Amino acid sequence: MKALGFAMFVETHPRLQVEVRVGMRYKPDLVSLSADGAIEFWGECGLNTTRKTAWILKHAGAKRLVLFKIGQNSGQISRQLRDAIPEKYRTAGRLRLVNFIPEIRDLTATKQIATVSSDWFETVVI
Repeated sequence: MKALGFAMFVETHPRLQVEVRVGMRYKPDLVSLSADGAIEFWGECGLNTTRKTAWILKHAGAKRLVLFKIGQNSGQISRQLRDAIPEKYRTAGRLRLVNFIPEIRDLTATKQIATVSSDWFETVVI
């Protein structure tokens, strides 16, 4: 999922890196820092709790937080996050869910991923 997320966002976030500590409670799976060290993009892949998501939105100052999942019920996840995290932390599309199709493992198992086809995922703004 990290490779997929990287391929999806490296063009818009050319400083995107994988698993770099940012001096906080949590280490992002994907992160892009501005020249002055501000967090432009934070990506979380796989399992993470609503509590962790809320903490990142409240304390990390990330301009965008993207959660990457595979074959999950995006409607249910979105409702849970909206119910648990106040809107002031989710404004302007700051929190997004990218939900890959269950077959993504088979589609990418033997390939280097340069681009991610739009039919491999859905995006939900939370």
